[in-house]
Amino acid sequence: MSAEVMLKGRLWAVLRPLGVGRGHFAVEGVLPEQLFEHLSEPTGMAPLLNAIEQQVLSPQVARLMSTDQAHDAWRVALAWLTRDQECRFDHVLDWRAAESNSESPTRAMSRSRLQEAMRALIAAISSEEIELQAEASAQGDAHKAKLHELGRWQWACENLRTEVLHAVGLMATEVPEGRLGLDTLRQAARQKLAQAAKTDATVDVSNLGELRQRGRDAAQAVAELDKQLAVLTNSLPLHESLLANLRAELPGSSARLRDAEVPSCQVCEVPIDRVLADGCKLSHKLPDLAALRQRHEALQKQVQTKQAEIGLVKQNTALVQQQLLAARAARDALQQTLAKAERLSDNRSLAWRQGRKNLDDIQRLERDWAACELAQAQAAQLQAQMDAKRERMAAFRDQQAEVFARLSTYFDAVIRAAVGPTASGRVSLDGNGLKLTVQWGGERSTAAIESLKVIAFDLAVMCMSMAGTTHLPAFLLHDSPREADLGLSVYHRLFDVVRGLEGASSPAFQYIVTTTTQPPPAFQQQPWLRETLRGAPPSERLLRCDLP
Repeated sequence: MSAEVMLKGRLWAVLRPLGVGRGHFAVEGVLPEQLFEHLSEPTGMAPLLNAIEQQVLSPQVARLMSTDQAHDAWRVALAWLTRDQECRFDHVLDWRAAESNSESPTRAMSRSRLQEAMRALIAAISSEEIELQAEASAQGDAHKAKLHELGRWQWACENLRTEVLHAVGLMATEVPEGRLGLDTLRQAARQKLAQAAKTDATVDVSNLGELRQRGRDAAQAVAELDKQLAVLTNSLPLHESLLANLRAELPGSSARLRDAEVPSCQVCEVPIDRVLADGCKLSHKLPDLAALRQRHEALQKQVQTKQAEIGLVKQNTALVQQQLLAARAARDALQQTLAKAERLSDNRSLAWRQGRKNLDDIQRLERDWAACELAQAQAAQLQAQMDAKRERMAAFRDQQAEVFARLSTYFDAVIRAAVGPTASGRVSLDGNGLKLTVQWGGERSTAAIESLKVIAFDLAVMCMSMAGTTHLPAFLLHDSPREADLGLSVYHRLFDVVRGLEGASSPAFQYIVTTTTQPPPAFQQQPWLRETLRGAPPSERLLRCDLP
């Protein structure tokens, strides 16, 4: 797309491609067709934007506007002069809708920055006020951060104070608020610590290591005695079994000894005298009486020995049982004493550590309260500085009251012409921002009235631009104002209002309305009706063809 742009009597040729990723051209002093003949490296739109800011806005005005990139000042002004249809004239500072996907810098600007830009464009702000607003804004951010910090310190102090009160056993009503209660808390914590240092006279906790060793020795002694008792107890049945076996052999041994003393004849089995037997020669083999007697005596001796061993085992068992009872009693007494001593030592250590922690917490609470008081003082100081700057900004606004009084005059005239002589309008600026008011049997605030406010405000600013009291050109484009919930009668009266400006004013202005709603019949002809476009056929579209 190409265009001829006249800027302060100088011709500019502009070439902008429809495709994405292609370069833009803006060259002074040539015709667009000459750009096609001598295409070189794209210049971009920066030369034209720079010339506009130099000759239309002026560098002084551009510096008054808070923008992020170079040449954004004119793009901000252009966004105001050509509002998006998607904004639907909902708010006086809505210039570009987010869903429009435009590259306008106004999409990333806050309402406060847009208001400052608007004031700069209508000559209702000074560089001193802008600097003051920047300082106030920075102080406002710092004040919010300081209040947030103050809230954190207050929360930390309250929680720590509650913990300390519970630890030292005091009620909240017994301790003054703030730093005045630190001495009371510290005194209570020291009393707790002194109580923790006291010990029980009946329990020796001076040498827990020796007491634990004695307990281990007593347990070991009990274990040894248990082992001995088990050995003795298990050996007794064996000894008794052996004794029973030995006793069972005694009758047989006695019988054999008795038979040996009075032998029987081997032929007739008749007892005979040993002397006769020796002389009889009938029995050549007799029992060994001496050997039998010796074995019998040995068996008796084994029985007696085993009886003695069993008696000794029983005696030792009884002795070990007595020793075991005493050892267990001594062990249990030592364990009880050790448990009591350890419990007392642990309680004492825990109480001591808690007492030290209470003192440390009170010291930390004192530091936190000091930080809290410092943050509170700094917040109060920032608040005082902000209040002072607000008063100075109010003074600046009072100085600009003449601008808004003149703007209110134009705004009131447009409202009366569009709505009726009983209606009135007013524009005001205070600490809460720009406010548009329409009185018509009371203050009105319907959707149609809100749209009318925005349109009337733009027309009032254009009137001021015609008078040369703004930094804007006397140009305005409204896209589909009827579709912004504007009543048909009011929509028609707006054309009459602008027609009145055309006939009563010598300075030139340009007001463009793009709409799908027909204007009044009187304006559906030249020179007001400039172009009629339709979606079909292609020859009646904007570019007279189908785009590929």
